[in-house]
Amino acid sequence: MPDNISREARIFFVETRFQKMARRSGGVPRQRAIEQAQATIEEAKLGFDDWLEQELGELIGLIENAKNSTAEQNWADIATIKSRQLRDIGTTMGFELLTFIADSLLEIFEATPAGAECNIESIACHLDALVLVKQKSYRNLKPEQLPELTRGLRRVAECATTCSNCILK
Repeated sequence: MPDNISREARIFFVETRFQKMARRSGGVPRQRAIEQAQATIEEAKLGFDDWLEQELGELIGLIENAKNSTAEQNWADIATIKSRQLRDIGTTMGFELLTFIADSLLEIFEATPAGAECNIESIACHLDALVLVKQKSYRNLKPEQLPELTRGLRRVAECATTCSNCILK
């Protein structure tokens, strides 16, 4: 290596388009942007019940077909996407229990190798919990308010994803 070449790495700072746009004048003030975002979320909450009902209905249909061996080959991929959507939307809408249950269900789907047989009983257990959470009396609860449910779901997910001789399989 020639003596005139430095051995230290040079760090280049790249300014992105977003960074440039955020610093320019004339934009929406931060507080107003936050208020607009909160208003948009509140508006979306109005249609949330219908959306949740539809998504859970589709997810339950997928699982029922899998139980009856009538599911399409990619049912687990679709169910994984739906579980991820439930988790993400639950977080955005402030429904922590929905987020917790969907995240636990997602662990089971993601831990199942492609082409492997899914643990239908563990999945069905989580679906029952999702049906429960759509009831108004459970909707606004946090996971820590239902310790028996959350501990049970954690145990089921852990067993389904790690135990080779699990009685639930």
